[in-house]
Amino acid sequence: MRVLITGNMGYVGPVLVRHLRTRFPDCQLIGFDSGLFANCLTTPGPLPEVLLDAQHFGDTRDFPAGLLAGVDAVVHLAAISNDPIGNRFEAVTEEINQAASIRLAAQAAAHGVGHFVYASSCSVYGSAEGAPRCEGDALDPLTAYARSKVGTERVLAQMDLNGMVTTCLRFATACGMSDRLRLDLVLNDFVAGALTSGAITVLSDGTPWRPLIDVRDMARAIEWAILRTPEKGGRVLNLNVGSDARNHRVRDLAEAVAAALPGTGVDINTDAPPDRRSYRVSFARFAELAPAHQPRHGLDSSIAALLRGLRDIAFADTRFRESSRMIRLGCLSSLMQAGQLSADLRWQVAREAADLAMAG
Repeated sequence: MRVLITGNMGYVGPVLVRHLRTRFPDCQLIGFDSGLFANCLTTPGPLPEVLLDAQHFGDTRDFPAGLLAGVDAVVHLAAISNDPIGNRFEAVTEEINQAASIRLAAQAAAHGVGHFVYASSCSVYGSAEGAPRCEGDALDPLTAYARSKVGTERVLAQMDLNGMVTTCLRFATACGMSDRLRLDLVLNDFVAGALTSGAITVLSDGTPWRPLIDVRDMARAIEWAILRTPEKGGRVLNLNVGSDARNHRVRDLAEAVAAALPGTGVDINTDAPPDRRSYRVSFARFAELAPAHQPRHGLDSSIAALLRGLRDIAFADTRFRESSRMIRLGCLSSLMQAGQLSADLRWQVAREAADLAMAG
């Protein structure tokens, strides 16, 4: 089996690569990444890319279709990854998350790729009071990031994909330790704050609901999708991925982290305006279709893994929200300020090299 993973040098990719290498030792694993977060390592061990058979660098907006020759499955992780970045770079978010994703799926189908796995998000439900949301319920994307996921899903459902089994995994909010950890995710932020300053700051009033999934369980779900047959959900499938037991209120996440680190204070902004990004999600369909790939890591396991990982790298940055490269918007802003990235998030170095080559 030959698997191409886009965005493999982000938060999910290193965990996924390790999981697939363990599960399928003889599988050919190929990475494709722009390298924006390549230096955001949070591991004392070797580069996670040593587990790949090949690593290619490039922008998915300019994806070289020739890399798809002989590929059995594409796992498409590459994306503008969160709401703050999407809000600042709205047009780029549409270009990368939607237009480039649709183009890649078409290229994959044309090259006879058997499976296309798209990393979507439960944020497509936006603001959803009442009962947990199922796949057929109305969508209410509130941000550029969520709108790009909805747009891609809808186009994929209408495309002629040459029989390619296409799975849009609507992941719950990611959490847990990675070789390239992000601290702009709610649980990860709480753990880092508690560890470094003995305090957790909840910017909302703590009542919004969030479904969570550990990054290790995301990898297991992707494994399932790579091998999924049309009998398990049809040729094109939108699927909520997570666990009913991991629908949490934000305040409960803070209290769980505080319990894991006795003495931690929790500051909840009870005067904050309501956070519309609140939704519970039903994962019953995922449980029905993938009973052997259900999440294994509960809240305590995710917190423990984060604490171990942060302690392993002696993480002690009390100002991580302002200065850490684990905050992805901050990382991009630093690269732009240094003149290395353009306003449309393309490497300036690559452009300069291309200009020199043409001039020569």
